Amino acid sequence: MEEYRYRGKSVDDLSKLSLHELIPIVNADLRRRLRRGFTPQEKTFLEHIEKAKAKGKPIRTHLREMFILPSFVGLTINVHNGKEFVPITIKPNMIFHRLGEYVLTTKHVKHGSPGLSATRSSSFVPIK
Repeated sequence: MEEYRYRGKSVDDLSKLSLHELIPIVNADLRRRLRRGFTPQEKTFLEHIEKAKAKGKPIRTHLREMFILPSFVGLTINVHNGKEFVPITIKPNMIFHRLGEYVLTTKHVKHGSPGLSATRSSSFVPIK
């Protein structure tokens, strides 16, 4: 199987780079985000990531807008979809995408067949 590369760099090369060295490589959305810095919640999340790497435990988060960094590869992150936490195992091709892209917030609707008492009008039975 071919090794995943992002703009000519392997995952190992990307994980060795600092955040400031990643800025010229990434797309405009993430580049702007990295220049502005992380929110306090995102900083705390990154600290939990470092602890989870050592322990191998999954992390739970509500930060659906957090970008997946190269250091996340191989981790399991439970992302909240509005109702429950859905586990995601981070793979190399997910790098620089958002966590929320991989956890759907709505389910596919499967309607039942109409039948007796399905609506108010279906309860009316004409007299012969």
